[in-house]
Amino acid sequence: MQSGPKVWVVGGGAAGFFAAITCAEADSNARVTLVEKGARFLDKVRISGGGRCNVTHACFDTRELTARYPRGERALIGPFSRFQPQDTVDWFQSRGIKLKTEADGRMFPITDDSETIINCLQEAARAAAVCLRSSCGVAGVRRLEEGGFEVFLSNGETAHCDRLLLATGGCRAAVGGQLAVSLGHTLEPPVPSLFTFHVEAAWLRQLPGVSVPEVEAIVPGTTLKERGPLLVTHWGVSGPVILRLSAWGARELSDRQYRFPLRINWLPQYSDEGLAAEFSERHQQQGARQVINTPFAPLSGRLWEQLVVRAGLNSLIRWSMLTRVHRQQLIRQLTTTELEVTGKSLNKDEFVTCGGVRLNEVNVRTMESRRCPGLYFAGELLDIDGITGGFNFQSAWTTGWLAGWAMAGQPR
Repeated sequence: MQSGPKVWVVGGGAAGFFAAITCAEADSNARVTLVEKGARFLDKVRISGGGRCNVTHACFDTRELTARYPRGERALIGPFSRFQPQDTVDWFQSRGIKLKTEADGRMFPITDDSETIINCLQEAARAAAVCLRSSCGVAGVRRLEEGGFEVFLSNGETAHCDRLLLATGGCRAAVGGQLAVSLGHTLEPPVPSLFTFHVEAAWLRQLPGVSVPEVEAIVPGTTLKERGPLLVTHWGVSGPVILRLSAWGARELSDRQYRFPLRINWLPQYSDEGLAAEFSERHQQQGARQVINTPFAPLSGRLWEQLVVRAGLNSLIRWSMLTRVHRQQLIRQLTTTELEVTGKSLNKDEFVTCGGVRLNEVNVRTMESRRCPGLYFAGELLDIDGITGGFNFQSAWTTGWLAGWAMAGQPR
């Protein structure tokens, strides 16, 4: 019969599962219970990456890795030196799950099926004798004077544990972190991160589905500037470049109530001089062709046509007819298209919050609270968030792993 500490993990997502498994495997006597208020475990794992699960990112240098986190960069240096993406790859591989790396560095199971990861985590938890309870919410927690915690479940039950981990996910509203607050913690106010931009421009709304492999996007009047793929949607713009801007600018864009100008350089690989040289070459070699019918790679014909019209050029004008003024107008449109952002949308199911339990209130070596002994944190409940590409899952694996070992009495 198990005689070790009673450990309760609140939250059946990636961080909670990883912590529960790690703790139970590190101390076979520990009595680990994982509770999830929803009917299913690991729902965010299930829907992430379009149902493929972007497990982590092939970024194996600690300093380079931490630079992908708008919140938590400095605090994660130590944790990532102990458990980073290569450790995640090795952990899953040791359980028969192989990951593959895509061109942009994202890593997925070779099955391209998130159920592969879910099944692996659930089987590992059961093999380690973790008690899994779904549809089991926690209404409140009280720290006992003699040590440990009293846990009040939403079904009216009361339970006791020696160590408690909160891995309840991002706080879409401050109430999401109420358990942490009730135990003496402070939340950085939550605001969304990883969102897409609404743009009302009628000409852009005619281009849903158009993508560009690399643009430069700038929010004028700020330091926000990113390069990467862009996707035009029915409501505006999305893609990695927009998601990165939203992550780095989460608070600033919230302060602006998601209304701000956005400047796009559709051809950042060209300098103004390079574009001018390209125009001259076309003038000489394709002079008889209409400008509107000869797009610059990698821009699609549909996007090029709109940009030419937006530059004020007649649709019948040929390269041989371009004046100096025409060239300047077209270069300006290609390199400094200005869009007015009028709102935001969540990026599919990749909801991530900026905010959460303040990191100066947590010992990031063990993930234990500095204010409430025996209390631990992992995952997005902490004021840590990364850009898109598997970085948020990696911080969940890392913080869960550290908390699991510490709750087992063997801090790494």
